[in-house]
Amino acid sequence: MDKRYNTLTIAQQLDLRQQAVEDVLAHPEWSLPQAVRHLKKTMRLTTAEMAKLSGVAYRTMQDIEQERSEGSVQTMNRIFGMLGLKLGVARVVREVGSFDQGREEG
Repeated sequence: MDKRYNTLTIAQQLDLRQQAVEDVLAHPEWSLPQAVRHLKKTMRLTTAEMAKLSGVAYRTMQDIEQERSEGSVQTMNRIFGMLGLKLGVARVVREVGSFDQGREEG
């Protein structure tokens, strides 16, 4: 746990983990790096701790957090997998006519 915070009980750590998961699920508009940063901050982990827990290289974790990389699907599944989450595909529902916006008629 990040040394900037006081030590938490296991129950408190589990509560933070649950809150982090709920927040990410409630914000599908977040980019993957935003979600990773939020998980790390909410669970009070350092980059090194999160990398170790997820089995991802420290440098890879840094690159994702700093938006130098989106991370591969496999890497993101490792990071999210430590919380029981997995990347998926979802249909984007668009308003009628939104597909044609920005395209010139002619």
